[in-house]
Amino acid sequence: MIDNICKFLAESFSRDFASWILGEAIALTKIEPSELSVEPIRADSVIFLESTKIILHIEFQTEANQNIPFRMADYRLRLYRKFPERQIHQVVIYLTPSQSPLVHETNFSIGKLNHEFNVIRLWEQPTEIFQQYQGLFPFAVLTKTENPTETLRQVAKQIENITDKQVQSNVAASTAIISGIALNKEIIQRLLRSEIMKESVIYQEILLEGKAEGKAEGKAEGKAEGEAEGLAKATKQIAINMMRSNMSMDLIAQFTGLSLKQVQKLQKLAAQPAKKPKSSKAKA
Repeated sequence: MIDNICKFLAESFSRDFASWILGEAIALTKIEPSELSVEPIRADSVIFLESTKIILHIEFQTEANQNIPFRMADYRLRLYRKFPERQIHQVVIYLTPSQSPLVHETNFSIGKLNHEFNVIRLWEQPTEIFQQYQGLFPFAVLTKTENPTETLRQVAKQIENITDKQVQSNVAASTAIISGIALNKEIIQRLLRSEIMKESVIYQEILLEGKAEGKAEGKAEGKAEGEAEGLAKATKQIAINMMRSNMSMDLIAQFTGLSLKQVQKLQKLAAQPAKKPKSSKAKA
């Protein structure tokens, strides 16, 4: 979910990200990873944005990853193959503080091949920058702030002043989920109004995903009451998805209509890895 939120923000607020990373508010549009595929690309945390002159390649990482240098070199060559005339700017953004030397690595070298890329450690970034742009509000708590709770309080006030209700809702929901990396759920719930977040496309995505999984499971069981049971499973799946996104128990209960005790009973399921959908095979 964190990967999805980061991608959503970078694609929806590309000018804000360009202002921060490139120092210029360039209008950027998304490049589909499939356009670069020689082999399937790992697209969960990869974002490619383009203008007529530049391509911005962003990788969000919550943890140190030893494969990042090779991946950046690999993507750089793919980008060159497809767009040989464009300037390429590559950056890895680490979200969670780490003592690992891996978060300082900025080059890949093998034989005579040497490739350099940029790294941003979010916890070293000035908080003020992230309070200037709506698309960066959700990351403010993860920056170099002495008081994350106060930073979230300030961001919450700025979110309240966003006049476009859809933008306001999306930014609020994104802030709630990303802030869960640094703050506990009760603080987030206290400072961000849940009724704003319910209108966000992020919440709707969680909702639809849960409904689809629950209904499919109910139908697969082939019971007469499958539809009703599927709806119940859908509600539980929505709650589980929200739990995996670090939303508070009270907030989940409010969104889904489940009781707090029902939500708490789902904790063990939420702690299990999410199941991958089974591919259906045509019968001979």
